[in-house]
Amino acid sequence: MWDSYGRIVATLIRVTGDWSLAEDCAQEAMVAALERWPRDGVPDNPGGWLMTVARNRAVDVLRRATVEQKKLQEVAMRWPPGLPEEIEDDRLRLIFTCCHPALAPEARVALTLRTVAGVPTADIARLFLVTETAMTRRITRAKSKIADARIPYRVPSGPALQERLPGVLAVLYLLFTRGYDADGEPAFADEAIRLARLLVTLMPAEPEVPSLLALFLLQHSRRHARRDQLGDLVTLDRQDRSRWDLAAIAEGLEILARTPIEGPYALQARIAAGHAGARSDWPSIAGWYDQLARLQPTPIVELNRAVAHGYAYGPQAGLALLPESLAGHPAAIAVEADLTVKAGDPQRAAELFRAAAAAAASEVERRALLARADEL
Repeated sequence: MWDSYGRIVATLIRVTGDWSLAEDCAQEAMVAALERWPRDGVPDNPGGWLMTVARNRAVDVLRRATVEQKKLQEVAMRWPPGLPEEIEDDRLRLIFTCCHPALAPEARVALTLRTVAGVPTADIARLFLVTETAMTRRITRAKSKIADARIPYRVPSGPALQERLPGVLAVLYLLFTRGYDADGEPAFADEAIRLARLLVTLMPAEPEVPSLLALFLLQHSRRHARRDQLGDLVTLDRQDRSRWDLAAIAEGLEILARTPIEGPYALQARIAAGHAGARSDWPSIAGWYDQLARLQPTPIVELNRAVAHGYAYGPQAGLALLPESLAGHPAAIAVEADLTVKAGDPQRAAELFRAAAAAAASEVERRALLARADEL
């Protein structure tokens, strides 16, 4: 249900021009669904039902505001006949609006996560290490700046399109990650793939755009094998690869075969492709991570590079590359534990898995880490 939130907000912003009204009406539609669907049953077209309820609420609000009568007439004229379930490019328009260079980079990401993906403000605040109140103010200021600067609600053209592309790609990456994470909502990953396809049709000659789509397809191909029957995480080395989506893998590999390597998404896509066969090609993956670390030397990239080298050239090679900047981070502790198992010290590895579980933010990840410790 919540995967419809961003579509509804995007469409209401387009037809009303009012961000706050759009979000309020979308949220009220969600509340109405939670109240009515358990009693009346889920409708055949849940997205269309939610859109209709939100649209009717928006019209009611505007109708009651006498000063908005002219605006109500304009909205009625612009509203598409038949209330289609999905306006294909509304969310893409919204992402480009949120990624306008007039906004600070942090504000672009926060506003997009809140408006497009429906991520709670409290969760966004934790991502940026600020209070919920501070993040609410930041998002409100970003909306006000869009209104005051009269930033148009559209996909730009010419130099402006190129200028905003990196921010849009980053937002799609975050949206996909929101759906692919251990406790994420898969519908967000599906939506990121859909929007990436739209962006490819808009900018087919920009190598990082199809590379990002290929990365999404290759990663998402594993979705059915990432959890066991109890809903617990299954690590890559233990997944049943026969359950992977072969069509998605084939499409991703075909995209990469005709796309040059010109940026970090292209390198990440080729890393994902290294896992696409019957077994992971760890030496190749380690080589791609070496290139990515030179281009994008972040602690997380360095951590994943350590994993790749540990699997390609032995656990000691990986342990030597663990980034000191992530000492104490649950992901880094888990990697150290996994490589310690391979180095032949299961008792120490079990201690590390338990330490990683104690620091994990996700309950799903915590259970998976404790299960590894119990095995040892």
